Amino acid sequence: MSTQPVNVATQKLPDMRYERHAGVPRQTDVSKALAHAAHPVLGNSSSEPVNVNEFEELARLALPNMYYDYYAGGAEDEHTLRENMQAFHRITIRPRVLVDVSQVDMSTTILGYPISAPILVAPTAAHKLAIPEGELATARAAAAAKTIMVLSYSSSCSIEEVASSCNAVRFFQLYIFKRRDISALLAQRAERHGYKAIVLTADTPRLGRREADIKNKMIYPPEKNLEGLISINIQCVDQGSKLETFANQMMDASLRWEDIRWLRSITSLPILIKGILTHEDATRAVEAGVDGIIVSNHGARQLDFSPAPVSVLEEVVDAVKGKVPVLLDGGVRRGTDVFKALALGAQAVLIGRPVLFGLAAKGEGGVRTVLEMLKNELETSMALAGCPCIKDITRSHVRTEHDRLPSML
Repeated sequence: MSTQPVNVATQKLPDMRYERHAGVPRQTDVSKALAHAAHPVLGNSSSEPVNVNEFEELARLALPNMYYDYYAGGAEDEHTLRENMQAFHRITIRPRVLVDVSQVDMSTTILGYPISAPILVAPTAAHKLAIPEGELATARAAAAAKTIMVLSYSSSCSIEEVASSCNAVRFFQLYIFKRRDISALLAQRAERHGYKAIVLTADTPRLGRREADIKNKMIYPPEKNLEGLISINIQCVDQGSKLETFANQMMDASLRWEDIRWLRSITSLPILIKGILTHEDATRAVEAGVDGIIVSNHGARQLDFSPAPVSVLEEVVDAVKGKVPVLLDGGVRRGTDVFKALALGAQAVLIGRPVLFGLAAKGEGGVRTVLEMLKNELETSMALAGCPCIKDITRSHVRTEHDRLPSML
């Protein structure tokens, strides 16, 4: 295949950040002028967020509608988007009492790398839509929280820029393109710049139908990591967003399990596969030799009415039989959610939208606060459930709908 670079087409984007301030509508001259003071205004608010969910409203006020909808939206009717969170609500915790929890230790390891708590930053695209520093701010916040950030291939800062932003353990998310040379180059750049694992996203043979992006005629920033490799000047011939058209023309819909061998041939990094939702695919993933599995439905942005990750987590864990670590991505908004996922067999969870909402609302500090809130809530949950360390959280600490069913028969 040809590896000759093609100049990336420049696109005119809306201003990256407008704010609503004192009732002034977004996208007016007054609103744009006030944008410079927006972070101090939010930061000095008398009503500071007390949980992760409250950052979403701050982000909604801070972002242009197009960008908020892009971050927040899901596929089609958004049934799965709602279910991702609601599925956690149907799981109850069975606490133990009279356990010494004077010291609670949340630390754990992922692929041998120590982290302060089993909460990672999920791969999410285009952080510069939230603030100008983009993924550089997110990377610093993750490093401060002593956890792992998975950088999206479609980040608005390059692999190299994020690598040099701070000293931390990072993974890199990879898609497989029709032009395999591009995917190979991205993986090799990540390995060369110190990323410790490849997270292969496997659930995107084509982009899900994200109707908010279609209605907004979503304008997506140039793919920073593809600069000099391929043109993204895509002309829409239908009613879809430019992002949808670009993805459907670029992604390799012929990708199969056998192609894991090809990925192994071009990088020595461990490979985690993201997008597993069934025991059949979990079994195939282990047979293919992956180093880890991430149970995920792509933040409910791909196939609507696919199951919530937490509802199939135990199915995947049972299929894997401890041969590789299993992580969960999707719907986590509380420390109790983290606790439930761990009890059902996840080694850790990944956080996507809450990180973006924290970034949009309060920049790097917002991301740090989101991660600290979840860690603090997890610590409280562990103490109140009688679990002084992560290994003490067991299946017996939760009750699911499946557990209740026999008692109803």
